[in-house]
Amino acid sequence: MEFYIKINATEELAHRDPEDTTLGRNIIRKGLILMYELGFEQFTFKKLATEINTTEASIYRYFENKHRLLLYLLTWYWNYMEYLVVFSLQNMTDPEQKLKKIIHLLSHDLSGDFDTSGLDKKALYRVVINESSKAYLVKDVAEINKVQLFKPYKDLCARIAGIVQEFAPNYPYPRSLSSSLIEMSHFQNYFMIYLPSLTDFGADKSEEQVVGFLEDLVFTTLKRV
Repeated sequence: MEFYIKINATEELAHRDPEDTTLGRNIIRKGLILMYELGFEQFTFKKLATEINTTEASIYRYFENKHRLLLYLLTWYWNYMEYLVVFSLQNMTDPEQKLKKIIHLLSHDLSGDFDTSGLDKKALYRVVINESSKAYLVKDVAEINKVQLFKPYKDLCARIAGIVQEFAPNYPYPRSLSSSLIEMSHFQNYFMIYLPSLTDFGADKSEEQVVGFLEDLVFTTLKRV
């Protein structure tokens, strides 16, 4: 079964829908690769324009700035991850197994088996790991939130929180645990690679050890209730 994630490119996110034109699609796909290779700080629209043989002005017709481009890429990831969660859990009834599957999905490279978008999933996952906190750790976060650019992230958190409540109906902090689980999966993966002394699995750099840590944390917490 093939599917295609379509972003609702509101005016607040993008001046025009990049999927509607060849240039727009190049901005997204090549921009993702360049942001992965250079890092968010070193990435610029000028460098992207050179990469795709266009002008900076042309890119600005799609995105107000590189932060909005990052938000667009993260919106794609959050929507894709929610789809993977729904698809992967559809035949599961045990909430413990559901949570374990979610932890596995959050802690591993994205699967691109059925997606037809053409985005590089490995590059996207690394951008999520390396750069996603820069989407909301900004001074104008309240203004960005008002125009609902974090809604796909909130939707993913809410879906995971629902599974937490299935497992432990009396647990009082399902949304806090859900958002912490997502962020920890990213940070522990980042620390494992770049700041290994902040983890207990930096030597092996094993995603399965990240999974083991997160499972221990989640179920030790929930089974106390």
